[in-house]
Amino acid sequence: MSTPVIAQDDKGIITAGSEGLTAMPVVIAIPKELTPGEQRVATVPEVVQNLTRSGYEVRIEHNAGTDAYYPDDLFIAAGAKIVSGRAELLNGARIVLRVQPPTPADVDQLAEGTIVIGFMNPANNLEAIARMRDRKVTAFALEFVPRITRAQSMDALSSQAMAGGYVAAILGADNCPKFLPMLMTAAGTIRPATVLILGAGVAGLMAIATAKRLGAIVLAYDVRRAAGEQVRSLGAKFLELEINAEGQGGYARELTPEEKEKEQQMVSAAVARADIVITTAAIPGRKAPVLITKETVATMHPGAVIIDLAAETGGNCELTQAGKTVKEHGVTIIGPQNLPARVPFHSSQMYAKNLQSFLALLVNKNGGIVREFTDEILVASLLVHAGTVRHGPTRDLLNGGKP
Repeated sequence: MSTPVIAQDDKGIITAGSEGLTAMPVVIAIPKELTPGEQRVATVPEVVQNLTRSGYEVRIEHNAGTDAYYPDDLFIAAGAKIVSGRAELLNGARIVLRVQPPTPADVDQLAEGTIVIGFMNPANNLEAIARMRDRKVTAFALEFVPRITRAQSMDALSSQAMAGGYVAAILGADNCPKFLPMLMTAAGTIRPATVLILGAGVAGLMAIATAKRLGAIVLAYDVRRAAGEQVRSLGAKFLELEINAEGQGGYARELTPEEKEKEQQMVSAAVARADIVITTAAIPGRKAPVLITKETVATMHPGAVIIDLAAETGGNCELTQAGKTVKEHGVTIIGPQNLPARVPFHSSQMYAKNLQSFLALLVNKNGGIVREFTDEILVASLLVHAGTVRHGPTRDLLNGGKP
């Protein structure tokens, strides 16, 4: 990769490699995440080393990686500059890499034309998005990266869902009063626990694999028939229902009322027999579907555990409370938030590599920042640019629900 450069003309307009202007290395800034419970960081020393070798100047806020077990000295050794505060970090920064969305206060410190890349959660951050629009900041939302083959290395939703699925299985085992594997002991045979996974996307598949490694009997269900092959390849039993709900973009479509009734009957029977239930069903931008009713919870045996990965969008269990653990009828119902942050070392590593791949799309053949975002991945993930909200649904929300 050529050395990335930017320059600024007499009107303050950023251009790439303009003739007659002094070229400067592109400054990438990585702030410390301040969201409560967030331990991840947007880059890691390995990626910093690659970026600095390519000619970028990488600035990292002091202790940005400490909670993810990447101390400042590792970043310094990789070629980064450690700075003590937000103002110094962001002064002259062309690109800002984040995990969580910026706050309005963060946006106020960004210069016009700054590019911010990370998860944006637009429906819940309208004030910050409006501020980015007004300050002519460019924002790319990684949750909008299309699920196409050439974007797999940039798919941060999948990499973080994988981490979440792993933690969910461990969390289920930790709260279950039973051993997961079968044990042959002098005191008798211990039967293996039964783990049921509802939703066989990336998080669900990782939960299946982890539960199998722990020795449990694992069953899984997904409305998409194609998921059955993946479930069985991991050694789990796939619950069959004659419904094909394959939707666009790799997500499931919404079921008809008749399909929902059939699904509910089968799922309820399986839930009642399970020791641990992990639910992962979510539709981007919409309330999570209810898969486990309060009546179904009442049929579960005492000591059973539900880990609801859809807690932040309403929950797949009717009794789930986001961020809390509740007990009903002897059943423990956990509504965890931000599970990837519980394994911050590897979550950050995967996320940083997603960002590194995404950054490659922003550099032209001359090593400068592209002036037009024409690549289909950039077009799909572009949230705000040049004073305009480019993402239609978010723009409608800012307009009070009117297109």
